[in-house]
Amino acid sequence: MVRLAVNVDHVATVREARGIDEPDPVLAAGIAELAGADGIICHLREDRRHIHDRDVRLLRQTVKTRLNLEMAAVDEMIDIAREILPDLITLVPERRQELTTEGGLDVAGDPDRYRNVVQRVKEKGILVSFFVDPEPSQIEASRAAGGDIVEIHTGHYAEAASEAEAEEQFKRIARAVETASALELEISAGHGLNYTNIKRFAGLSSITEYSIGHAIVSRAVLVGMDCAVREMIDRVKGF
Repeated sequence: MVRLAVNVDHVATVREARGIDEPDPVLAAGIAELAGADGIICHLREDRRHIHDRDVRLLRQTVKTRLNLEMAAVDEMIDIAREILPDLITLVPERRQELTTEGGLDVAGDPDRYRNVVQRVKEKGILVSFFVDPEPSQIEASRAAGGDIVEIHTGHYAEAASEAEAEEQFKRIARAVETASALELEISAGHGLNYTNIKRFAGLSSITEYSIGHAIVSRAVLVGMDCAVREMIDRVKGF
């Protein structure tokens, strides 16, 4: 069964626009779970631009499904993960000037570093996912580093300027899925996916989870969080 994990970062982004305490991403996560979401995702960035430490701690106390903490592979975040004990972490690249994560992690470029991070986190029983571009070398490096899961970056597909480009980017994703499946990695996908462009993924049965945030939060502004999550579940569960 395909799972939907809901990223609540952009609920926190709206909160931070006014510098007050609403909307609350923790409350949004609870509504998403009640609507049928299979997991909750949050990204604790080093600059704390949206999700705060308080949010992560409360999410750990309240999430009933699976809590996925996205984070940079730095000592501060590793220590937080080892203390809070999310069900899994997803290692992502992070640059201060970016609006959102712009691409996959270069695991192949520094395999020893990531192997060490995996070891430190797994000592606490936490699963590890690598957010990588749809490149076989990055997927192979993720497996060699000890990763349990690869989340394939779908942003280039989602942002394609033409149908031909979208099709070419989707073929890259499909090849990456084949590589990850052969390596017996759990496979998820995310970044830029929405209610329309996700339909093309119906044939990729090896993907077990979709990580979606911005599209759901954007839809929730119009129809409410419960309805927005249920509508996305209808898309992915139909696969």
